Amino acid sequence: MVKVISDTSFLMLLASNKIKNINDLDVEIGHLEFIVPEIVVQELNHLCNDESKRKIALQTLELTKSFETNSISGKTADDGILNFVKENGGIVATVDRELKSKIKKVGGSVLSIHNDKIVLEN
Repeated sequence: MVKVISDTSFLMLLASNKIKNINDLDVEIGHLEFIVPEIVVQELNHLCNDESKRKIALQTLELTKSFETNSISGKTADDGILNFVKENGGIVATVDRELKSKIKKVGGSVLSIHNDKIVLEN
């Protein structure tokens, strides 16, 4: 089983789009288990206060109920995830270009979405 730490941007896109190859990923890189840091759940709850993002934030929170959570923390969700990867390595699911770059610099791997498909970036 491959544990994948998910950030807010990835989860929101996952909740709002039909991903074409999500079932094929199990075959390609092993069974995926998406992990949602508690700080990401906090960020989603905060986004519910923004009228323009409330609907997608609520959809995303509903999606996260089926995923394991962990206690990654930090000043921001990105900081917490980045520090966790620095210390432990791992794969992070994100579509945030800046976070992708930082994760790769510290030796982590990135799972992202491109053309409605999930791709593993190295």
